[in-house]
Amino acid sequence: MSHAPVQLAKPPLPYAFLEFGRALGEMAMLPAAEVPLNMAPSGDGHSVVVCPGFLTSDTATGLLRRFLRSKGYNVYGWNLGRNLGPGPEGGKIDLLADWVVSVFRQSRRKVSLVGWSLGGVMARELAKQMPDTIRQVITLGSPITGQPEASTIAWIYERVAGPLDAASPEMQLLLERLHIPPEHVPSTAIFTKTDGIVPWRGCIEPPREHTDNIEVFASHCGLGVNPFVFFAIADRLALPETEWSPFDRKAAPWRRMAYPTSGHNY
Repeated sequence: MSHAPVQLAKPPLPYAFLEFGRALGEMAMLPAAEVPLNMAPSGDGHSVVVCPGFLTSDTATGLLRRFLRSKGYNVYGWNLGRNLGPGPEGGKIDLLADWVVSVFRQSRRKVSLVGWSLGGVMARELAKQMPDTIRQVITLGSPITGQPEASTIAWIYERVAGPLDAASPEMQLLLERLHIPPEHVPSTAIFTKTDGIVPWRGCIEPPREHTDNIEVFASHCGLGVNPFVFFAIADRLALPETEWSPFDRKAAPWRRMAYPTSGHNY
């Protein structure tokens, strides 16, 4: 049984104002983290599609995709240009489905999806529709409980996609069902409690057999360039397809510091 999420409050404005500077700082950590990231587990060569956040394109996920490629994965962008949302009737999700199916047909192996912010919302919805094609989903600061009005940039979204209170019936139905996790596809949410764009409580997965949450120290805009996020993604993707398990932040002392919490105790 799935219960509707509680009403969310917008993130504190200071977090939002500091987003850009914090993200630059996180990206600046990547060169120094090269050696530790080389120790991140490598994969089995399956395909991974990385979906960008709102108003961004595959350019924004370039560093993440390069890292995953270095770990042995067959990595793709989402190949749909700038992410302006799912569209009035969810048409962009249909286009993403077509792209993922084409990737699947090339390898005949299930495809993992990694989605940043709105890209994660769309990837997770796709996993509900295509459990026989999707291996697992990893979301990065994605508002998976719906409630887009709780974002500090909701006004920008409305300028691009239209007023939230005038959404089409198809979009209203999608928003109402967002909080329900994929039933047969493992889904991991990576989030930060200092997110300045979306409320962090709206980014966590509910307790289910194949859901998990991993907290990181990051900004919203830095999630796609943060070395600790990179390591967590590599850890998740390296799991054998039929042997998924939750993230173990106690596996090494440094993990306890890098990942404040994991699981479902929120």
